[in-house]
Amino acid sequence: MFITFEGIDGSGKSTQIGHLKEQLEREEISVSLFRDPGGPELSEKIRDLLLNSSYEVDDVTELLLFSSSRSQLVAEEVLPKLKSGSIVMLDRFYDSTVAYQGYGRASVELDKIHQMNKIASHGRAPDLTIYMKISLEEAQKRMARKKRDRIERAGDGFFQKVIAGFDELAASNDRFFTVDATLPEKEVRDLIWGRVQKELNN
Repeated sequence: MFITFEGIDGSGKSTQIGHLKEQLEREEISVSLFRDPGGPELSEKIRDLLLNSSYEVDDVTELLLFSSSRSQLVAEEVLPKLKSGSIVMLDRFYDSTVAYQGYGRASVELDKIHQMNKIASHGRAPDLTIYMKISLEEAQKRMARKKRDRIERAGDGFFQKVIAGFDELAASNDRFFTVDATLPEKEVRDLIWGRVQKELNN
């Protein structure tokens, strides 16, 4: 099974991915966890470029770099791990590209981004996408003390568009499971585990 987590920074994605990984391991289920962009050495180097505030990155260049990093991650890690029978979890995947580079940046038309995502993912879609839904205001409270990278420094208008993009994706794709990320951490953990169990049983 291929599981992705989506949502803006401050939604609690990383915390809940950690909880789910621990639960799967307690059940003695093989699980592999990666971040996107990131994973293989090449993808991590591209990540460093993308998030480095020292660089001015053109919107189309940003889109292409994310796609390049993703292609390497899928080819080198995701597909082989899935083939071996492991559950693969990603902290972000191509839905983030639609939300950030499509809705947020409006770098190119959405249909072109969808086509690029299909290429960069080698045609492999997630089986389940957990969307950690949170307001920008609440996320900003949680992120107040965190040093921001290049993308996190975009303005409120940008992030409102990103949230609208995630909301639209969640409403139009059955693989999305939307979770109220403002609920207590344990309640969110239990909701996610319940949905994953349902998928495993199917």
